[in-house]
Amino acid sequence: MRRTKRNERGITLIELLVVVTIIGLFAALVAPRLWNKVSAAKTTVARQQINDFETALGAYKLDTGRFPTTDQGLQALRVKPQGIERWDGPYLPKDIPMDPWGRAYIYKYPGDHGDEPDIMSYGADGKDGGEGEDADICSWKSK
Repeated sequence: MRRTKRNERGITLIELLVVVTIIGLFAALVAPRLWNKVSAAKTTVARQQINDFETALGAYKLDTGRFPTTDQGLQALRVKPQGIERWDGPYLPKDIPMDPWGRAYIYKYPGDHGDEPDIMSYGADGKDGGEGEDADICSWKSK
C-alpha cells in the first residue's frame, strides 16, 4: 500500500542550477571590485606605516641630533645603535613591520630626496617603478 502526497515536492535539478548560476554571476561581478579594494587597502597601509616611521624618526632625531644611517636602518628605532649616546627609545611600540606584501621597507639616509631619510616599498611586484598596485610607495611622495 503506497500513498503519495501530491503537495510535497523537492527541489528540482533545474531550480538548483538556476540558483547556482545566480550565485556564480553575483560572485563574478562582485569579486573583482572587492579585490581592487584589498589592493587599495594595502597601499594605504604602506603609506601609513611610512608616516609612522617618519614620526618615530623625528623623535629619534630630537633625542640624538641625527637620523639613523642607512646601515643602522629602521632597526635603530627599536634597538639602541652603538655609539649613540642620547638614544631614548624604543621609538616604535612593536618590531619594524614588513610592508603589506611581506617585504622589508627600504631605508636610506642620507636620502636622495631632501634632508630627511628616504623610506619606500616597491609595491606588489617588488620591483622599482610600476603603476597601480605595483607602484612604489615612497616617503617623499606620501606627503
